[in-house]
Amino acid sequence: MNPFDKAQGRPDDLANCGWLRLQHVEGGAEGSLTVAEYGKALPFDFKRVYYMTGMEPGAVRGRHAHKTLRQAIFAAGGSFRLDLDDGRRKASVVLDRPDVGVHLGPLLWHEMRDFSPGCVVIVFAAAPYDESDYIRDYREFAGLVAAS
Repeated sequence: MNPFDKAQGRPDDLANCGWLRLQHVEGGAEGSLTVAEYGKALPFDFKRVYYMTGMEPGAVRGRHAHKTLRQAIFAAGGSFRLDLDDGRRKASVVLDRPDVGVHLGPLLWHEMRDFSPGCVVIVFAAAPYDESDYIRDYREFAGLVAAS
Protein backbone atom coordinates (compact mmCIF):
# COMPACT_ATOMS: atom_id res chain seq x y z
CA MET A 1 0.00 0.00 0.00
CA ASN A 2 1.28 3.46 -0.89
CA PRO A 3 1.46 5.57 2.31
CA PHE A 4 0.67 8.67 0.28
CA ASP A 5 -2.81 7.31 -0.54
CA LYS A 6 -4.07 8.23 2.95
CA ALA A 7 -4.18 11.93 2.09
CA GLN A 8 -7.38 13.95 2.02
CA GLY A 9 -5.97 16.69 -0.10
CA ARG A 10 -2.26 16.35 -0.72
CA PRO A 11 0.58 18.21 0.96
CA ASP A 12 2.16 18.56 -2.50
CA ASP A 13 -0.88 20.61 -3.58
CA LEU A 14 -0.27 23.27 -0.91
CA ALA A 15 2.21 26.14 -0.93
CA ASN A 16 5.37 25.61 1.15
CA CYS A 17 4.60 21.96 1.80
CA GLY A 18 5.33 18.48 0.48
CA TRP A 19 5.96 14.82 1.23
CA LEU A 20 9.36 13.67 2.47
CA ARG A 21 10.87 10.22 2.65
CA LEU A 22 13.79 9.12 4.81
CA GLN A 23 16.07 6.14 4.26
CA HIS A 24 14.45 3.15 5.95
CA VAL A 25 15.86 -0.36 6.44
CA GLU A 26 13.62 -3.18 7.65
CA GLY A 27 15.51 -5.40 10.07
CA GLY A 28 13.10 -8.23 10.75
CA ALA A 29 13.28 -9.49 14.33
CA GLU A 30 16.04 -6.97 15.08
CA GLY A 31 13.74 -4.02 14.31
CA SER A 32 14.02 -1.29 11.71
CA LEU A 33 16.35 1.67 11.17
CA THR A 34 15.28 5.06 9.82
CA VAL A 35 18.00 7.58 8.97
CA ALA A 36 17.89 11.38 8.62
CA GLU A 37 21.47 12.17 7.63
CA TYR A 38 22.47 15.81 7.93
CA GLY A 39 22.77 17.51 4.55
CA LYS A 40 21.03 14.70 2.65
CA ALA A 41 17.65 13.71 4.05
CA LEU A 42 15.76 17.00 4.14
CA PRO A 43 15.35 19.98 1.79
CA PHE A 44 17.13 22.17 4.37
CA ASP A 45 19.90 21.88 6.95
CA PHE A 46 18.45 21.40 10.42
CA LYS A 47 19.61 23.26 13.52
CA ARG A 48 17.18 21.77 16.05
CA VAL A 49 15.50 18.41 16.59
CA TYR A 50 12.67 17.91 19.05
CA TYR A 51 10.09 15.27 19.75
CA MET A 52 6.67 15.12 21.38
CA THR A 53 5.41 12.27 23.55
CA GLY A 54 2.65 11.62 26.07
CA MET A 55 -0.22 13.25 24.20
CA GLU A 56 -3.51 12.44 25.91
CA PRO A 57 -6.65 11.42 23.96
CA GLY A 58 -8.22 14.53 22.45
CA ALA A 59 -4.99 16.55 22.55
CA VAL A 60 -4.37 19.03 19.74
CA ARG A 61 -0.85 20.36 19.14
CA GLY A 62 0.43 23.02 16.79
CA ARG A 63 -2.34 25.50 15.96
CA HIS A 64 0.14 27.94 14.47
CA ALA A 65 2.25 28.86 11.47
CA HIS A 66 5.73 30.33 11.14
CA LYS A 67 6.90 33.44 9.34
CA THR A 68 10.16 31.93 8.05
CA LEU A 69 10.88 28.58 9.75
CA ARG A 70 11.10 25.38 7.72
CA GLN A 71 10.47 22.05 9.46
CA ALA A 72 10.05 18.36 8.69
CA ILE A 73 7.63 16.27 10.76
CA PHE A 74 7.41 12.49 11.15
CA ALA A 75 5.65 9.91 13.31
CA ALA A 76 8.68 8.12 14.77
CA GLY A 77 6.27 5.77 16.55
CA GLY A 78 2.50 5.35 16.37
CA SER A 79 0.38 7.70 14.30
CA PHE A 80 -1.29 11.09 14.23
CA ARG A 81 -3.33 13.30 11.90
CA LEU A 82 -1.67 16.41 10.47
CA ASP A 83 -4.04 19.15 9.26
CA LEU A 84 -2.47 21.66 6.87
CA ASP A 85 -3.69 25.02 5.55
CA ASP A 86 -1.75 27.37 3.25
CA GLY A 87 -4.47 30.04 3.41
CA ARG A 88 -5.94 28.96 0.08
CA ARG A 89 -6.14 25.16 0.23
CA LYS A 90 -6.25 22.55 2.98
CA ALA A 91 -5.02 18.99 3.36
CA SER A 92 -5.27 16.40 6.12
CA VAL A 93 -2.97 13.37 6.25
CA VAL A 94 -2.24 10.54 8.65
CA LEU A 95 1.43 10.03 9.42
CA ASP A 96 2.04 6.47 10.62
CA ARG A 97 5.44 5.47 9.26
CA PRO A 98 8.81 6.66 10.58
CA ASP A 99 10.19 7.16 7.08
CA VAL A 100 7.33 9.21 5.59
CA GLY A 101 6.89 12.80 6.69
CA VAL A 102 5.88 16.26 5.59
CA HIS A 103 7.90 19.40 4.90
CA LEU A 104 6.34 22.38 6.68
CA GLY A 105 7.48 25.64 5.13
CA PRO A 106 6.75 29.22 6.13
CA LEU A 107 3.17 30.52 6.19
CA LEU A 108 1.65 27.07 6.59
CA TRP A 109 -0.91 26.68 9.38
CA HIS A 110 -0.68 23.23 10.94
CA GLU A 111 -2.42 21.25 13.65
CA MET A 112 -1.75 17.75 14.97
CA ARG A 113 -4.46 15.54 16.47
CA ASP A 114 -5.74 11.96 16.83
CA PHE A 115 -2.53 10.72 18.42
CA SER A 116 -2.32 6.96 18.90
CA PRO A 117 -1.30 5.67 22.34
CA GLY A 118 2.47 5.92 22.67
CA CYS A 119 2.81 8.18 19.62
CA VAL A 120 6.20 9.84 19.15
CA VAL A 121 6.32 12.89 16.86
CA ILE A 122 9.78 14.01 15.75
CA VAL A 123 10.45 17.39 14.16
CA PHE A 124 13.56 18.70 12.42
CA ALA A 125 13.73 22.52 12.38
CA ALA A 126 15.96 24.71 10.20
CA ALA A 127 16.58 27.23 13.01
CA PRO A 128 16.73 27.43 16.80
CA TYR A 129 13.55 28.28 18.68
CA ASP A 130 12.41 31.89 18.15
CA GLU A 131 9.04 32.90 19.61
CA SER A 132 8.88 35.98 17.34
CA ASP A 133 8.67 33.65 14.29
CA TYR A 134 5.37 32.11 15.47
CA ILE A 135 1.96 33.18 14.14
CA ARG A 136 -0.53 31.97 16.75
CA ASP A 137 -3.63 33.84 15.54
CA TYR A 138 -5.37 32.42 12.47
CA ARG A 139 -6.68 35.83 11.32
CA GLU A 140 -3.16 37.25 11.43
CA PHE A 141 -1.98 34.24 9.41
CA ALA A 142 -4.73 34.70 6.81
CA GLY A 143 -3.83 38.41 6.50
CA LEU A 144 -0.15 37.62 5.93
CA VAL A 145 -1.03 35.05 3.26
CA ALA A 146 -3.35 37.50 1.50
CA ALA A 147 -0.61 40.15 1.52
CA SER A 148 2.03 37.80 0.08
